[in-house]
Amino acid sequence: MIDGIDRKIMTILQENARISNIEISRQVGMAPSATLERLRKLEAQGIIRAYKAHLDPAAIDLSLLAFVFIRANERFSDQDVGNALLNIPEVQEVHHIAGEDCYLVKIRAASTEDLGRLLRERIGAIESVTSTRTTIVLSTMKETTDLPVGLAGRGDDEEGGE
Repeated sequence: MIDGIDRKIMTILQENARISNIEISRQVGMAPSATLERLRKLEAQGIIRAYKAHLDPAAIDLSLLAFVFIRANERFSDQDVGNALLNIPEVQEVHHIAGEDCYLVKIRAASTEDLGRLLRERIGAIESVTSTRTTIVLSTMKETTDLPVGLAGRGDDEEGGE
C-alpha cells in the first residue's frame, strides 16, 4: 500500500530523478537505508517504472508535434494496428480509444513533409488502417509526464506506516 511517505518520495523524484538517496531521506525525514528500501519496493512493484531525461524536441530537430486519430478495420479486441504503431520511432504514445476512431497517437517529426511521409509510408502501410485525421500543435502550454501524486489516496496515513 502506498502511504504519505511513498507519495512524498514519488513527488521528489518526479521533480528531480537525479536526486541522491541521502537528499530524499533528508526531505522525508527518514534514514537513508529506510528510504532506499522504499525506493526498491516502489521499483519492484512497477510504480516507479524508469528514470529518464526529458529532451528538448527542438534541440534535436523534432519540433513538430501532431496528434493522429486512426481508424482501422479490426475488431475491438484485436490490437494489431496498435502493436504495429509501437515500432515507429517517431510515435511517442499510442492510445487504444473508444468512439469513431480506434487509436490516438502522439507523433514528433522534423517537418510537415516528414510527418506526411510517415503518415503515407509507415502508418498508411499498416494493413488494417482505413483513415487518419491529424491535428498539428501550434504551441504547447503544458506537457508533462508527472502524475499528481499528492491528489490520490487522500485517506491514506500521511506519516507512513504499513
